[in-house]
Amino acid sequence: MKFIGKWGFSVLVIIFANMFVVTAHAQDGEEPHIVINQANVQPMPIAVPSFVGNSEDEARYGRDIANVISANLERSGLFAPADPRSFIEQTTDFSAVPQFGSWRLIRVESLITGQVVMQDDGRLRVEFFLWDVYGEQSMLGLQFFATPEGWRRVAHLITDALYERLTGESGYFDTRIVFIAESGPATRRIKRLAIMDQDGANPIMLTDGADLVLTPRFSPTEQEVVFLSYIHNTPRVYLLDIESGEQEIVGDFPGMTFAPRFSPDGDSIIMSLIEGRDSHIYTMDLRTGQRRRLTSGPHINTAPSFSPDGRFITFESDRGGTQQIYVMNRDGSGVHRISFGDGSYGTPVWSPRGDLIAFTKIYSGRFYIGVMRPDGSGERLLTESFLDEGPTWSPNGRVIMFTRQTPGYDMTDGSTRIWSVDLTGHNERPILTPGDSSDPAWSPLISRMPWAQ
Repeated sequence: MKFIGKWGFSVLVIIFANMFVVTAHAQDGEEPHIVINQANVQPMPIAVPSFVGNSEDEARYGRDIANVISANLERSGLFAPADPRSFIEQTTDFSAVPQFGSWRLIRVESLITGQVVMQDDGRLRVEFFLWDVYGEQSMLGLQFFATPEGWRRVAHLITDALYERLTGESGYFDTRIVFIAESGPATRRIKRLAIMDQDGANPIMLTDGADLVLTPRFSPTEQEVVFLSYIHNTPRVYLLDIESGEQEIVGDFPGMTFAPRFSPDGDSIIMSLIEGRDSHIYTMDLRTGQRRRLTSGPHINTAPSFSPDGRFITFESDRGGTQQIYVMNRDGSGVHRISFGDGSYGTPVWSPRGDLIAFTKIYSGRFYIGVMRPDGSGERLLTESFLDEGPTWSPNGRVIMFTRQTPGYDMTDGSTRIWSVDLTGHNERPILTPGDSSDPAWSPLISRMPWAQ
């Protein structure tokens, strides 16, 4: 099966799982797996030796691929990759069955072995096995063909396969993040639209910084981004094709449009429009240009987000006197408030799983990223800082990225960075970007591979 992904790199994948089967005596009679629907997760001990390569180039790609896989797994918070310096067995022959006793001695439960081969046509052949160390059998085997430039993406695809096999849930590593790259002093801030891999690698600027850009959001089809731009000093919502670089204005509204987001099917956009002192939520069909106002009354209504099935919309409004989160039907009917805790709430975003809504909370001068159920119950705060805001979900609904501002010496001019946190709230990490960054938006999975079907 062939998949065209980032920047046109092609990847061919072949499944050859369970080609090796040794006597299966798994510990407690079970394959290694992780249960992640609990507050605290004990990371699984796992080993990712460098993939075998016969030439210098093959060995270099093998090291790099293994390092990316290991970093992905460790960053998820669900796996604890063993230090390579502790390895007793040095993997040199991909076709050989591992010496499982050597890996048990260092308390590894799962082992990944792989190799990289340069094909005559210039492509890389990357193959790996996932081994159950205590059961002494293979759990998964895959083979990829890719251009040398696509080696990092292969590492992400492999991580997705490992994550799904060991957790039972889809991964999120073969994804991208669109964000705002920031530079310059606070009084003359330059903000450019940018895109990167989910781990912060391969950052690319999509705009030149001549015009202010804000709040980018991915299309469910992954190739388009909707965002707010101040081109010619007029704030409007624009649509950008990532591959071609072409952009177009979304509608011709009389006032300022902002806070855009796609519908789940990608056929329409929901956004806010300022009308006098108020702002209202509109939808616009991208095929026909037809638009519809969903809110009414003298209120500030903004930050709309569809439920995954497209039936409901969550948004923030001051209609109750303070900034709170509401839910309504897709046609604007049935509006009801769901946030009732202390403080104010905003930027609600529905989880891809449909089970939670993430939000920003402000209380006693502190900012939080939290989640609640769509009916408002089960509120949990995952982060707290001087300024945390703007959550975005991973495609599997297990990880949230957000913007965090750290104050400077005068409590104003500090650094702004993208961070991530998982649903336990215990795995909080910065995302490395070349400079300051904000407004992250997670893409869908670039490819749904055969093991995910």
